[in-house]
Amino acid sequence: MRFDRLMVSVSGVRGRIGEALTPEIVSTFAAAFGRWAVDRARAAGTPGTPAIVVGRDSRVSGPMLRHAVLAALESVGADVIDVGVVPTPTVQLAVEHHHAAGGLAITASHNPVEWNALKFIGPSGLFLEAHEGEAMRRLLDAPIARATWDTLGGYREDADAVARHLDAVLALPFIDVDAIRAKRFVVALDCVRGAGGRIMTALLERLGCTVHAIHLEPDGRFPREPEPTADHLDELSALVRAHGAVIGFATDPDVDRLALVDEAGTPIGEDYTLALATRLVLRHQVGPVVSNLSTSLVVEDEARAAGAPFLRAPVGEVNVAVRMREAQAVIGGEGNGGVILPALHLGRDAPVGVALVLQLLAETGRAVSSFVAERPRYAIVKDKLDRPQASLVDVYGALERQFADASADRQDGLRLSWADRWLHVRPSGTEPIVRVIAEAPSAADARALIDAARAPLAALAA
Repeated sequence: MRFDRLMVSVSGVRGRIGEALTPEIVSTFAAAFGRWAVDRARAAGTPGTPAIVVGRDSRVSGPMLRHAVLAALESVGADVIDVGVVPTPTVQLAVEHHHAAGGLAITASHNPVEWNALKFIGPSGLFLEAHEGEAMRRLLDAPIARATWDTLGGYREDADAVARHLDAVLALPFIDVDAIRAKRFVVALDCVRGAGGRIMTALLERLGCTVHAIHLEPDGRFPREPEPTADHLDELSALVRAHGAVIGFATDPDVDRLALVDEAGTPIGEDYTLALATRLVLRHQVGPVVSNLSTSLVVEDEARAAGAPFLRAPVGEVNVAVRMREAQAVIGGEGNGGVILPALHLGRDAPVGVALVLQLLAETGRAVSSFVAERPRYAIVKDKLDRPQASLVDVYGALERQFADASADRQDGLRLSWADRWLHVRPSGTEPIVRVIAEAPSAADARALIDAARAPLAALAA
């Protein structure tokens, strides 16, 4: 079976339905993951039949792929615990709750509607690390060992996963439910017809908010582009203005990303989600903060203002989570709106982001826009270029020589940084391109850094 059109990365495997991603391919990958998880659990001496948690977002193709996944997992002797249509972080928490051998989330996260994907979760509740993913994929090189009729896996449902997730968020030591409820916040919400309608509305209502919501129906027919970037939030902005909301929240289909709209109806950019959540946590507990190499300086500014160590990790949620675990970070995440709070679990979690931001507003009595206004503003410019056949090492060397005054970081491509700007050049893990991202005090300054990276890339491709 060929997988050449499938995108395989640290985030899992993904593709367009009916093209790269078919039930046959999904079944093969699910069986390989199940075999890997079952063998690992048995090698560790785990008693009983190893279990794997399965959940999905609301995509139209989700039910079809779910059938393929369930059959594949049971065929390798894994018991399946089905949590239904839920956020990806809910699946991760369910893996921990059930002490399962792993978890499988059927979701393409922020990708367009025609995509779907499998995200593989290890027994710790984290996505598979690079070496784990490689070990799992090696099983695809030979026929996958299947269970006999008398050792097939079983099936059961878990209808309480979302309720447990919600309870865990509200029990966090940083969250004063009574204080938030006393504010009677008016909020706006856009769940893009993904998996977030149930948990997000329940969370906001338990926090005493008056909620004006759109796109709660979990039917997977996304009314906007599913990635909650600023240019996709016009309806939410209008909703904030129409109802005088203090804030607007937008999620992606699998509810691991959260974007914010301020009280004037202005989208403030996904990086500010992590920045505001970081400010709240550091008010209560000063400790290391971790984000990836392409996250805005607004997060680093928050850590610096609180006197907290700030660390950067390679792009990819699991890379950030592992670095957080190593550093014993108190908060971290990615600038795409992904907040990771270790006090709950090491995974991006939009409900956690909502709770932390509302707690900040309750504690300070300030408007969202005031937090944005008091810190330096930056502009991020993102570009992508065709990936040359030759090694990028020569490009990195040329850029380091050209910008000898910059601090260089090569843990994921090359990141050159100065006090108020940075340039990140890295090969994409999912496409045959080179991603070039820059941030500076102005868009013109950021574009100048992008242009500087083009010359050595063009020379290498010539």
